[in-house]
Amino acid sequence: MSCCTEIGRRWLRLIGLLATVIGPAVAQSLPSEFDAALQRAKVPRHAITVLVVDAAGKTPPRLSHRANVQVNPASLMKLVTTYAALDTLGPAYSWTTPVFVEGAVRDGTLYGNLYILGLGDPKLVVERMWLLLRRVQGLGVRTIAGDIVLDRSAFEAVEQDPAEFDGEPLRPYNAAPDALLFNFKSVVMTFVPDRTANSAQVSFEPPLAGVQMQSSVALSNGECSDYRAALKADFSDATRIRFAGSYPAACGEKTWSVAYADPKSYATRAVDGLWREMGGKLAGTVREGRVPAPGGVLPRPAFEIGSPTLGEVIRDINKYSSNVMAQQLFLTLSLPARSPGVAPSDAVATLVGSREFLHRWWQARLGGDDAPVLDNGSGLSRKERISASALARLLQTAYLSPQMPELMASLPISGVDGTLRRARVKAFGSAHLKTGSLRDVTGVAGYVHGLTGKRYVLVAIVNHPNANAARPAIDVLIDWATKDH
Repeated sequence: MSCCTEIGRRWLRLIGLLATVIGPAVAQSLPSEFDAALQRAKVPRHAITVLVVDAAGKTPPRLSHRANVQVNPASLMKLVTTYAALDTLGPAYSWTTPVFVEGAVRDGTLYGNLYILGLGDPKLVVERMWLLLRRVQGLGVRTIAGDIVLDRSAFEAVEQDPAEFDGEPLRPYNAAPDALLFNFKSVVMTFVPDRTANSAQVSFEPPLAGVQMQSSVALSNGECSDYRAALKADFSDATRIRFAGSYPAACGEKTWSVAYADPKSYATRAVDGLWREMGGKLAGTVREGRVPAPGGVLPRPAFEIGSPTLGEVIRDINKYSSNVMAQQLFLTLSLPARSPGVAPSDAVATLVGSREFLHRWWQARLGGDDAPVLDNGSGLSRKERISASALARLLQTAYLSPQMPELMASLPISGVDGTLRRARVKAFGSAHLKTGSLRDVTGVAGYVHGLTGKRYVLVAIVNHPNANAARPAIDVLIDWATKDH
């Protein structure tokens, strides 16, 4: 018997044990304090699914209510995407962004084009693009006689309305995925009050070529409350950012990130603006295109820059519930390798390919007939579905795996950080839970540390028009789960 076969059989036995422990998830009476909190929120019992079970799968569930019913999990689906990625790619995985130089460099001038190939890096922020362009200058290039060409072909184009789910089209986390996702397609504005000039200086990162940016705004007296509303910003014109209001001096220095009004032109404007700000000259333009690939394979790059590791990236995805980073990771799961000189240059990641990849992974790793219904892997969807029992089984499997430390460290800590920083719980710091919310959906899933020292998996999801009002009830449930003595 091969070692791989034996390992596979051991996992199947473990899956069977977990299924036996969770069992049919027959509904139980809800804890009285939790039930009362649901009634105050006007959320009926049939609108919630709950499961609290030993993380190691050694005892029957402490609480199970409608646990086998598939529901919309909102951002809890990020747990499926991030754990599958940890399990298949490994926590040390990182993305690369290769740079290709076409033509000769003489006396500081590149007589040809510069190509930047996006391969899905979810954290290609301004600082790292600056380092990339600084590496170009390190090759002796100060002037580019040709064009800077941005290759975004590694991901299929995913069209989405940034205002569809929460009515916040200016939030960077609502950006669409992109093989060359530069700075989340957003502009970071910094306001610094100058009382002597009675104005606040405004700086913008990155600089956007062809966009007029108002460099100052009048100061106002009064408290620093909703300074963003006081600014009366106008982002509707892609060629101009302006403010019709004022900035409260009491606010001190503040930063505000907004999604750019024309995301399709963002990367070309931002790379152009950053290159020129760094003293670089460009005879041509910054445009989209493809890296030349003679014979259908990529040439060797001049250099490439690497991203933070997957273990670091999933902390941003889960702690702060970044939809666009989760979708970048989801698409990465179906991205064929584009090895220079070996792999086809037209290998493309697709949503369909990633759904199929995750379905195969689920069957091989978790088994059962309750695989989740996937869309884009971020939870920013009305189509995605999963049951509490299936999500709990994933969390139990992760708890017994070598990837447990990375996954748990990526989850918000109750009352401490991330999306749970403001949670009103007595169990301060005793729970690592992913949160999820959409209109009509709210929930949590993750690990709770009991007073006896045991650790539990907790999954609670509300699908109801009053879901947002049920958050205090979920806080009550978290506190109840810690009281296992």
